[in-house]
Amino acid sequence: MTEPALPPDSAADAEERAAWLRLALAPGIGPATARDLLANFGLPTQLFACGHAAVAARVGDQAARALLAPPDERTARTIDATEAWLASSPQHHLLTLADRAYPQALLTMTDPPPVLYAVGRVELLTLPGLAIVGSRNASQQGAQTAEGFARRLAQAKLAIISGLALGIDAAAHRGALQAAAEGAAGSTIAVVGTGIDVIYPASNRELTLRILRAGLVLSEFPLGTAALSHNFPRRNRLIAGLSRGVLVVEAALRSGSLITARLAAEQGREVFAVPGSIHSPMAKGCHRLIKDGAKLVESAQDVLEELRMETAAAAPTSDAAAAEAGLPVAHAAVLSMLGFDPVDIDTLCTRTGRTAGDLSAALLELELTQHVERLSGNRYQRLR
Repeated sequence: MTEPALPPDSAADAEERAAWLRLALAPGIGPATARDLLANFGLPTQLFACGHAAVAARVGDQAARALLAPPDERTARTIDATEAWLASSPQHHLLTLADRAYPQALLTMTDPPPVLYAVGRVELLTLPGLAIVGSRNASQQGAQTAEGFARRLAQAKLAIISGLALGIDAAAHRGALQAAAEGAAGSTIAVVGTGIDVIYPASNRELTLRILRAGLVLSEFPLGTAALSHNFPRRNRLIAGLSRGVLVVEAALRSGSLITARLAAEQGREVFAVPGSIHSPMAKGCHRLIKDGAKLVESAQDVLEELRMETAAAAPTSDAAAAEAGLPVAHAAVLSMLGFDPVDIDTLCTRTGRTAGDLSAALLELELTQHVERLSGNRYQRLR
């Protein structure tokens, strides 16, 4: 008789999980060293049964003593808290390198985390992933671009991966969740730089709860880990490692998104960038990536073609979308003449041949329908 399939974290009993957590929490033993130890000694329970001399030959005397010593009070509390957390919900999972549900994409890295904490739909880890990252201080147009890309790519059965930060990250998560609500196979994976039980930033609480219901939240950090700046580059390497490619929508030259893109390139992943206005500081990071070899993309279709995936339905043009939204033909004409770079109303008067008063009325309606954004200096920018 065929045995029933085990849930992801039933592959190990409590003793085995405790051994995995001891390894992950051991001071001075990072993910790369942990992988080396496992490759040489087997599972953590086998590693802890080895003598000091054998382990010290791999990691040195001091690290071996720290690793093989009985768990201290803090480690024991963390192990107990993790067991209680796992028992509190069937949606809570601890994925180890030995589990079938551990994401295979991370195994191509030199330093995959020994354990991952997960809440939600772990089956999303079997889908091809596409990371969408960018500025925390995103423009309205940038956020809409990220949301639109995420929605269409999730419809094409991709898992949209991001870091649950404000701005572009949050927009990407929202777009993928919208696709999931519409019945798409894809959804979103949020990789966080805190313990999985910590919501950060607090303003993303509602979004986090939506992801917990319809997507997946993932962390390599122990429960209760606060938002510490040095943990976010580690989070970024996981975002890159989980993905077949990284799409940067808006980024300044000094942006963490460029670090994620670099990590992706180093791991052999594709890097994509959405171009912007040459006048916008939020486009300079994307333009730098394009100069350095990232693929310029203007639509989700461009991404799918580069990934050699099934193509998605073409998005409607902006003018067609405006007509479908019920905008008057005259307003659609203003939208067409506006273009996507910021423009002042005097220049728009010259382009359209219309008076400033007439244009102001049309632009107000387009602003209310979120087709344009009013900027400082009485300038306007088209959003879609």
